[in-house]
Order: sequence, then C-alpha cells, then structure tokens
Amino acid sequence: MAERAPHAPLGVAVIGAGRMGADHVRRIDRVISGARVTAVVDVDAERAKAVAARVDGCTAYTDPVAAMAAADVDAALVASPGPAHEAALLAAFERDLPVLCEKPLTPDAASALRVLEAEQALGHRRVQVGFMRRYDPEYARLEALLRTGQLGRPLMLHNRHRNVASPPFFTSAMLISDSVAHEADATRWLLGQEITAVTVLRPAPSANAPDALQDPQFVVFETDGGALSDVEIFVNCGFGYQVQAEAVCERGTARIGDGHALVTNTAGHWGGTIAQDWTERFEEAYDREVQAWVDAARRGGTTGPSAWDGYAAAAVCEAGVTALREGGRVAVELVEKPALYR
Repeated sequence: MAERAPHAPLGVAVIGAGRMGADHVRRIDRVISGARVTAVVDVDAERAKAVAARVDGCTAYTDPVAAMAAADVDAALVASPGPAHEAALLAAFERDLPVLCEKPLTPDAASALRVLEAEQALGHRRVQVGFMRRYDPEYARLEALLRTGQLGRPLMLHNRHRNVASPPFFTSAMLISDSVAHEADATRWLLGQEITAVTVLRPAPSANAPDALQDPQFVVFETDGGALSDVEIFVNCGFGYQVQAEAVCERGTARIGDGHALVTNTAGHWGGTIAQDWTERFEEAYDREVQAWVDAARRGGTTGPSAWDGYAAAAVCEAGVTALREGGRVAVELVEKPALYR
C-alpha cells in the first residue's frame, strides 16, 4: 500500500464493473466524499474501459492484482461475482489494503473460513462486508430500539423479502444464498444472536415462477438466544420490491419497511408507490455504507459487518440450501468465534 498524504482522497480500485460495480463507481465519483476511483477492474476489458472512462484519471484493468499494486490505489471495493471474491480478498491482504466486499464474502463456508483465517494472520481487520441493510435508516432505528431493551426480550422476527421478478439465471438455491443471505445477517445483527439451525418449507410454487424454480419459500431460523426468525422469500411477486421486518418482543412489537413515507388521496382512491428494485429501496443505505467504509479506511481502521459476519452468513445459507434440498431441520456449524471479532 503506497503512502498517501493525510488529506488526500482515498484511491479506490473497484473490482467488477457490472451493475453493482458500476453503481459504486458512480457513488464514489459523485455522491460520497473523501475518495476517488483510480482503477476499474473487469474480466471484460471493454466493459472495464467503458466504466473507467466515466471518471477522470481512472485506469481500466482486467487483473485485480495488477490494479491493487498500482501506486494510486489505497483500497479495494470488491463487486465481482461471489466465486471470485476469495482470490481478490487474499490479494488485498497481501498489500494490507482495506476492502469493502459485496456479499457474499465468499459463496460457501469453507472458503469464507479461509478468508477469516487469512485476515486473522494480519492481526487486524481489513474487511467490511456489504450487508447494506445495517446502514438503512429504518433498520438502524429498529436495531437501536431493540438494544434499549424497552420492548423486552425479542421472541420472534418476521421478515418479508419480495422481488418483482427473478433474473433468468436464478435457481431455487439462490433464493437462499443470494436473497435470504440478507435476512440471515439482519437476524444476527438485530437480535445479537447466532443462528443455530435452519428449516425451509416449500409452498406450491407461484404460477409466475419460471419452471423448476421453487418460489416462494418460507425459511425459519432458530437462534442461540431462543428466538425464531422467519423469512418469506418471494422473488416473482410481480408488483414490486418489498423488504419488511417486524420484531415481536415481550412488551411490544416494532415494524419497518411499510413504505408509507408518502400516501396520496385522490379521486376516490388512496395509496402510494412501491419500489421496483433494490437500487431504489436501499440507495441511501448504500451511500451511507460506502461513506462509512471510506471514513474508516482514511483513519486506518475498519468498521461495519466483519469477515466473521460474512462467514456466519455463508454457513447459515449453506445449511439453508441443504434444508431446501433434503428437507427437515439442518444445524448451522460454526467454528469458535476468534478474538479479533469479539
């Protein structure tokens, strides 16, 4: 990692120039402060060049290692497909670069554990995992309320996660690994508990779901604190993008995600609008997430969801996919939590 002047902007290499990566390039260039995109990496050289051309002084690469070795790169934002994350993270560790890694940390628990062990070898945290819901104002208020204890002990958490339509490449397992992964992290974070077992129930598939896609699914998490968290995952609901959560506690309940910021009354009707995708619903969360990462990296530190959180979510999703395929209740297997993440 090259020496950077104390007040100079953080030079960021964005690895992956697809929809997510390109949006982060825009965000760093136009929305947040304290950083600039100095490198864009993609296996598709033309796509990397096209995205890099939108930013003055930005260089396009096809090799993440070459980009991270550049003198003007101080940090890396990994937005490439999940199977490529491990190699990029290990390369960043070799240069002791701070990394914001989009979820999943890696696609399975074994590779996530290797990343966890490599970061421990550094002796300090370097990874912030992109569980952006922790930065959403509604989720943040719910977490803060539960932490006060004024509603009593959380007993249940009800979650709904709906998409207009699934991408053509989506599989039944991806409803767990790519979508419910967010609820796995939200459950752990909101309740302050680890998930110990997963059960997946399979209602009759919607007529709107592509052939062979088990959609919707109903997922139940058990926690080490005795709470239950359920997730309705429905990725072909047809009408909008909805993410909602309700905590049921001993002395009350609290709910977020109703989307009633604006309600209209006109011509004998009342109502509002429903977000159509994640970029609209969680735009502010992404902005806050990346700003928090940049601020911490400029101070020489790391904040937010850790590699342990990424590993735990991977283990939960792995158990969930097994439960989907084989039926029944599947235990979540975690190693002992290292001191670095306590």
